Amino acid sequence: MNPVALSPKPIHSYRPYRRLSRPAPFLPMSQQEMAELGWDSCDIILVTGDGYIDHPSFGMALIGRLLEAQGFRVGIISQPDWHSADAFRALGRPNLFFGVTAGNMDSMINRYTADRRPRSDDAYTPDGLPDKRPDRAVVVYAQRCREAFPGIGVMIGSIEASLRRIAHYDYWSEKVRQSVLVHSKADILLYGNAERALIEIAHRVAAGEKLSDIRDVRGTAFIAPQGYLPDGDWIEVDSTTVDAPGRVEPHPDPYAMEPTPTASDSKTDNGEQTVQPVRFMSLAERVAARRAQRHKTVVRIPAFEAVAYDPVLYAHASRTLHIESNPGNARALVQLHGERDVWLNPPPLPLKTEEMDHVYGLSYARHPHPSYGSARFPAWEMIRFSVNIMRGCFGGCTFCSITEHEGRIIQSRSEGSILREIEEIRDKTPGFTGQISDLGGPTANMYRLTCKDPKIESSCRRLSCVYPGICENLNTDHDPLIRLYRKARALPGIKKITISSGLRYDLAVESPEYIKELVTHHVGGYLKIAPEHTEAGPLSKMMKPGIGSYERFKKLFERFSRQAGKKQYLIPYFIAAHPGTSDEDMLNLALWLKANDFQPDQVQTFTPTPMALATTMWHTGRNPLKKLARSSEKVDVVRDGYRRKLHKAFLRYHDPKNWPLLREAIEKMGRSELIGYGPECLIPPADHHTGQRPRPPRANGLPPRPANKVQIKRPGPKPLTASAARKRAR
Repeated sequence: MNPVALSPKPIHSYRPYRRLSRPAPFLPMSQQEMAELGWDSCDIILVTGDGYIDHPSFGMALIGRLLEAQGFRVGIISQPDWHSADAFRALGRPNLFFGVTAGNMDSMINRYTADRRPRSDDAYTPDGLPDKRPDRAVVVYAQRCREAFPGIGVMIGSIEASLRRIAHYDYWSEKVRQSVLVHSKADILLYGNAERALIEIAHRVAAGEKLSDIRDVRGTAFIAPQGYLPDGDWIEVDSTTVDAPGRVEPHPDPYAMEPTPTASDSKTDNGEQTVQPVRFMSLAERVAARRAQRHKTVVRIPAFEAVAYDPVLYAHASRTLHIESNPGNARALVQLHGERDVWLNPPPLPLKTEEMDHVYGLSYARHPHPSYGSARFPAWEMIRFSVNIMRGCFGGCTFCSITEHEGRIIQSRSEGSILREIEEIRDKTPGFTGQISDLGGPTANMYRLTCKDPKIESSCRRLSCVYPGICENLNTDHDPLIRLYRKARALPGIKKITISSGLRYDLAVESPEYIKELVTHHVGGYLKIAPEHTEAGPLSKMMKPGIGSYERFKKLFERFSRQAGKKQYLIPYFIAAHPGTSDEDMLNLALWLKANDFQPDQVQTFTPTPMALATTMWHTGRNPLKKLARSSEKVDVVRDGYRRKLHKAFLRYHDPKNWPLLREAIEKMGRSELIGYGPECLIPPADHHTGQRPRPPRANGLPPRPANKVQIKRPGPKPLTASAARKRAR
């Protein structure tokens, strides 16, 4: 497949590699299970850092079942002991290649908190036990696969590989690291939603191609000799210096004549000269000419050695990568690492609805592998009765990794496919009581929302469709989602459907009918929502809407809750210490929380994740949302421990443990009037020890009156569990 092809072969139209008699009850994790299936070997072995749960919300199950449907024998090595290569030999040598993933999360985020402390649990491990996967699991697993079977092909993928495909800032080592391809020594990297690339590559390897020779598939990255260009008239654009990206593409001459006449063409048979009409290139022809050239162009971004030591060049490389992320117009990227190039083909093309239905309609057991016995999986318990209805997010929040991984184009399943999965949960999942816990995805209410014009969508380079305002070309019609909700809850045996995925409230207010439907039937008392902040400064660096959108949503939420006769609450999420946030911003947020009687129990401190735009701000102190120059805007970065602790304390202003730190900061900020007991005050004074107010002398000199105890309100909305909070897609 040509990496520039925009009409790819449907993933369900390939001829199966072999005819399997039936889907396996579970993909085998042992030689005994392989023997029971009549297998002497596996074609592909998938290595994962998660426990194996055969459910489409878990990447290895989805990929494994997809390959199985293509006729490949697929085995799973789950959470192997990485201290030696022995565990990687458990299923023998694969006939084709190893597929390696860290799991559903980046292993560093999975293992460490925002303060770099080891986590005490792992939601993707039996019984939630920690330390069942190594740091930088993709690198370790890939190296062990090579050690177990020298010469075997190794493919890496998943969100960890996807977010580390080029040189990236690593929060845990506090330095810029090379592409994960360099450290893992993998033959090829698949990034984003990789079904399309995976199936094509698997069939090509099965047909005799070497994994390391496949270099023309979208959504892949590989290492090549310095200066490598594919066959054909490819052009390399130099974008290795700030503000000198080279010409993006030469514009075709609109006055060009097609075809160009020759001397013989301009004469008749008797030799007389004729006049040839001039034909101007149409707009469609000019667009086609530009697209053809774009698809033969690779952009060279600053080398690893440059971005590792020059923050401005790092920010420039990050900005370039994000601009080149639309599958409709993205060009290939290349970055030098030492004497070799890391080459990134254009992003994968989104799956069509029929392809999404195929992926989610495969034969999943929807249960953990039997070898785990009665062990509980916190992540499984959270999603076992949920249904994923879409992928992707066009919000473009700078702190979130969804866009970098899944892309901005929404990929939706059909109504029928979703309803069938609900019925399957009802009929096959043990313990089902009639409640579906979620119909969602990265964002609950982006189902079937697309650009109104495919041509505009394919040429757009905006980083967000909803910031600084909702694009006029965006279809915000929530009617398909409303119809889906109504049909789903009308199914026999379905008592309740709640929506647990994060809601994009600035889109929801465009459809009051959707909010009414949601509030009346699909809120279980609490609805989580993420305004993230109240102040314009940090919100502009997050690419989030102003707090006014939240206020409008809140009014509608409360109005429709009253009409439904229900007492329901919003649970707002806020981020502390995000780049671009000043101490005054956090103080103002705390005052807003107090004025609105919010007392957050669990709060988030910004964690720099690989390749996110907010991480670029954190590392470089520059704003990649704008064109970069040496004189570009500086971003206030909350990096030192004291300020990070202070910003978190502002969110938990009601906790007495935070009062000493807050008093000191508020006094330094010259806002001492906020310390006291008045309604305008944020925290009590320093002599507040026993829960009683200090007793000032009365004006007439009489003894002070008896004090009243200060009433500290308890949090109203029920807080989420720690595992549920971490599950939020970021």
